[in-house]
Amino acid sequence: MRPAWYVLKPRWARYINILHWPFSLWHLSYVVIGAACAASISWTLLGWTLLAFALAMGIGAHALDLLKGDPLKTGIPKGHLKLLAITSITGAIGIGVFIGLTVSLWIIPFILFGGAIVVLYNLELFQGRFHNIFWFSFSWGVFPAFTGYFVQEGDFGSPLIWLIGVVVFLFSYVQRVLSKRARYIRRQMESTPEGLRLWMLTPLEEGLKVLNGVVIVLAITLLVGKVGLII
Repeated sequence: MRPAWYVLKPRWARYINILHWPFSLWHLSYVVIGAACAASISWTLLGWTLLAFALAMGIGAHALDLLKGDPLKTGIPKGHLKLLAITSITGAIGIGVFIGLTVSLWIIPFILFGGAIVVLYNLELFQGRFHNIFWFSFSWGVFPAFTGYFVQEGDFGSPLIWLIGVVVFLFSYVQRVLSKRARYIRRQMESTPEGLRLWMLTPLEEGLKVLNGVVIVLAITLLVGKVGLII
């Protein structure tokens, strides 16, 4: 049984597998959803914001996570993982600084928080105090949405973004509950008959796939609406 349903088997795909690509797309969608709550969108700023989060969350965070073990069985050397983590997180911070100098220096607190939480959460520092369901839901749900919005608007004046914050927090909360149980079944119950494991996994992973699709389609729909093709 594969360590995750989205893991690709060819050896060349191991650097793709570390991205946890369905979940990376899920959380990048929160950036788009947040930006779409703004009165208008700068597509250039949205592109830079997405790139920053793709580097930090998609590559950096997952490379750090694999330093504590190799749950996906990628076989990637730790030296490569460290290099990926350092370069990607540094790149994300650099993009954040560029946005701050271009738009508003108030983006600096976002940069500091993002750089800190990606390390604290994924390396489980301070006895894992930041590696829990609250910090996951906030940092991988609310934070991307709020950042996407703030880069566009420069404030949090709209009640809509606060409501969206609650929505994405709950989405991320459910995601972690389901994925944590699914990972346990796949990786820690190897002595259990595979048929029984699949029976337990199916509702969990089907739920994750549906939620993943819902969030991505919602982000696309909001973007389409912004360019006037729907509303």
